[in-house]
Amino acid sequence: FDEVANSEVVGLVAPEFQDKFWSFHKNIIAGNSEIVEFDIIGLQGQRKTVESHGVPLRNAKGFVTAHLAVTRDITNTKQLNTELKHQASHDSLTGLVNRLEFESRLEVSIERARKDESMHAVFFLDLDQFKVVNDTCGHFAGDHLLKQLAQLLRDNFRKQDTIARLGGDEFALLLECCSEEDALVHARMLREKIEAMDFFWEGKVFKLTASVGAVMVDESMDTVTQVLLNADTACYAAKDRGRNRVFLLKPDEEAAKRDRGQMDWVARIHEGIREKRFQLYAQMIESLNGERRAHAEILLRYEDVDSNIIPPGAFLPAAERYDIISKLDRYVVENTLHQLVNHPEIFERISRVSINLSGQSVADESFLAFIFEQFERWPEMSNRICFEITETAAMHDVAVAQDFINKIRTLGCEFSLDDFGSGLSSFAYLKNLPVDFVKIDGEFVRDIASDETHYAMIRSINDIAHLMQKRTVAEFVEDDEIKALLKDLGVDYAQGYGIHKPQPLGELQAWLVDSPESKAG
Repeated sequence: FDEVANSEVVGLVAPEFQDKFWSFHKNIIAGNSEIVEFDIIGLQGQRKTVESHGVPLRNAKGFVTAHLAVTRDITNTKQLNTELKHQASHDSLTGLVNRLEFESRLEVSIERARKDESMHAVFFLDLDQFKVVNDTCGHFAGDHLLKQLAQLLRDNFRKQDTIARLGGDEFALLLECCSEEDALVHARMLREKIEAMDFFWEGKVFKLTASVGAVMVDESMDTVTQVLLNADTACYAAKDRGRNRVFLLKPDEEAAKRDRGQMDWVARIHEGIREKRFQLYAQMIESLNGERRAHAEILLRYEDVDSNIIPPGAFLPAAERYDIISKLDRYVVENTLHQLVNHPEIFERISRVSINLSGQSVADESFLAFIFEQFERWPEMSNRICFEITETAAMHDVAVAQDFINKIRTLGCEFSLDDFGSGLSSFAYLKNLPVDFVKIDGEFVRDIASDETHYAMIRSINDIAHLMQKRTVAEFVEDDEIKALLKDLGVDYAQGYGIHKPQPLGELQAWLVDSPESKAG
């Protein structure tokens, strides 16, 4: 405190604590005793955390005429508390979260699933050869292997995913907002990466494999114990079936309930296609670099007999599970092209329209033939269409995706890689995929204003995509602040509720025709 002796306290208070400091001061003047913590910045720029105890001083009539405050430096205490808190929630060997912290975060995800019907995935991972390494080379080698595996997990999962060491060679992962399809893709690729990770120790080479048990967390899950028990059972089942494999457990009661619901949707999907109950919606994609005409992405909704509009999360899982997703893709492609051909005026304001394709369609040769047939029928539309495939669909078989994309691009169509950044090794194969656009995963975008890591991730993705001559689109742009940050980073396009809320394609056509050019971006 010698450095700041005789300095005015208010001039030392860190900017973000000024309001708190003045509130503390006013409460004392009002006659209350107060205790407050805030940061001060010394004359040399060093930051300290202090605790101040303030009491009012009264005159003989009881009026507050002054106050007394005693302030002490608690920087070391705060740092120690932070370290103790970290130690209490993290594994000392690997630096990953421990079982207690994992269970706490899982409880939050279960509650979230109940509230918004989101879906999450939990993996239990067990190294199949860990005992061999320990017995052959000793515990020091085993610890080194565990740290190496922990780093592999950090390198290949998103920042918002929780990675934990439960004890021994048992690890757990919590993937938030993850579909069953994506969970299986991530689990299988994780198994493959571990299989490719040889462990070297004192001239010995150990081939590694892992058994991965997976369970989905949705609104039907009641407790953390239930989820952990299911994940542990799944991991045991993976080992029991020969090790070095992934097993997704679907508990009988929950699976039966889900199966009945999905089977109901199978019939409704067929009926919906036949009776055209599926409605095409569109969401604008705005240019951030001054391009006059915007884009639009086609989205799908289901209109039931009571005219209720049902979002895709209700019917897409059934369509994917029972291999009828390609039928929906065909429906969307054919009906989109038909509507656009009948309303060419839309292209006065829109340069291209994006259509999503599933992984099943990408791998289906008959679907490729269907696409060619559609553009033989409407050849003038080929250079107006951009097909979107998700990163996980492309990762499932990169060679098949490359072939599919290359063949359709000969027609003049463009391609966009959706949800980029959600995969295990995104940059490693991006240069091998002949896509025109990279859509940055919205999980990075939604909190760019408050998360420096996500800001850096978006900047890296944008820079590398541009280096590869690919344009970038940011999803989940919800307000002007996010939009401004993306524009400053040089991202090419923005999409989200802060840009335009999805509306029926027919209404969008009228909206574009009647609106000033500024509405189209």
